[in-house]
Amino acid sequence: MAIYFIALPLAGIFLGWMIRWLYARFQLTSAEQKATRITQDAIKQAEAQRKEILLEAKDQLIRERNQQERDTRERRAEIQRYERRLIQKEENLDKKIEGIEKQERTLDDRLKNISQKESFLEGQEERYRQELERISGLTVEEAKKLIIHGLESEARHDAQSLLNKIELEAQTTAEKRMREILVYTMQRLAADVTAESTVSSVSLPGDEMKGRIIGREGRNIRSLETLTGVDVIIDDTPEAVVISCFNPVRREIAKVSLERLIADGRIHPARIEEIVQKVSKEISQKIYDEGEKVVFDLGLHNMNPELIRALGRLHYRTSYGQNVLAHSKEVAVIAGMLAAEVGANRELAKRGALLHDIGKGIESDSDQNHAEIGMDLARKLGEDPRVINAIGSHHADIEPICIESVICQIADAISAARPGARRETIDNYVKRLENLENIAESFTGVDKAFAIQAGRELRIIVNNEKVTDDSAKELCKSIAKKIETDMRYPGRIKVTIIRETRIVEYAR
Repeated sequence: MAIYFIALPLAGIFLGWMIRWLYARFQLTSAEQKATRITQDAIKQAEAQRKEILLEAKDQLIRERNQQERDTRERRAEIQRYERRLIQKEENLDKKIEGIEKQERTLDDRLKNISQKESFLEGQEERYRQELERISGLTVEEAKKLIIHGLESEARHDAQSLLNKIELEAQTTAEKRMREILVYTMQRLAADVTAESTVSSVSLPGDEMKGRIIGREGRNIRSLETLTGVDVIIDDTPEAVVISCFNPVRREIAKVSLERLIADGRIHPARIEEIVQKVSKEISQKIYDEGEKVVFDLGLHNMNPELIRALGRLHYRTSYGQNVLAHSKEVAVIAGMLAAEVGANRELAKRGALLHDIGKGIESDSDQNHAEIGMDLARKLGEDPRVINAIGSHHADIEPICIESVICQIADAISAARPGARRETIDNYVKRLENLENIAESFTGVDKAFAIQAGRELRIIVNNEKVTDDSAKELCKSIAKKIETDMRYPGRIKVTIIRETRIVEYAR
């Protein structure tokens, strides 16, 4: 019985140990099977990826091979086209060479005939000259110098006397009348001067609006700059954004668009594009309205819409701080007054003066100046030839053919030269004075030159031994002519030559 009680627990312990061993053995077998399955699945997956990569590589290789074949065919076709063009050019060149050779043979024959005739004529001329020298007792050179010297001295004296007389009469009668007309015209004129710059400032309700204008990753500001063609400068300036652009129309479109976006509050690329398109149409209509308003105020009729639109663009352009459209209107008013005073055609004078700077309102890539561009546009739109000439000659690029063109030149100079009309930087001002003095000092006989009266008068001191009284007048005109040719300036420049004779003797 005691052995039974001892064996029973031992049997239970052995049975529990066997159960645990069998359970551990089962778990080990299950883990090995699971590891085997994972390994097989990984091998299958790797094999599938390998096959997929191989397929993609083959597809890429096929695509690149097809692309290379297409490129090769295109290059071969292009080379064949070049070869055909070269063959055709060679054939044309051969034909031209044949024609040139034929012309050269013809010219050689003509040159031979001309040479024979020249030899004959030279012999005849030599016999005639020897006979004349025998009769007169003078050589050809002596006779020529004698005649030329006598004619030159007589012509210079007569021309200078006549010129002095004409200038004296013209000055006594015309200067007083001219001054009265110009002063009367300028007194009747009261036009404002509008100055612009290359930047515009837009006020913001707060500095947090700058972040909204920039947008996520800068997409809003980039979209605005791309659509309008301006530079939007956002810096530390409180509650303000600066728009920079040399094109005043684009700058105005960007400014109005940005103000509307700030007022609306919805700032994103789609909204920016919508506002910019809308503002562009409004500015385009405003350009036409500004041109039409000026034409109506001046009482001009039958103006082509393209000319009216070009005039409207001048509203956004400036020259030396002077609004070009206001300047053109002012020149037209002055031209009309001057034409009425001198009895010229007022309608043509006003029309030519209004359109004299029309070339500045035309967007063109041509290297011509604004006078030539304006002439081309007016000629294309069927303007009067006198109006076309007034446009082209207002800066003396071509000669005026009528009094209306001269009036346009005078009116343009008055509008530009009147006090406060234009602003000029100190560097340009100093440079203009230096150029005036350098031009005068480049002439022989000039000792010193001084530009005074803000560059409107040039006083020149000459050497009395090298420059006579008669030649001083010619020297003065030559300097004035060179200033007109080499410089651009508003108004007119008075040139004064001072010649002084000093005789010193000492009593001992």
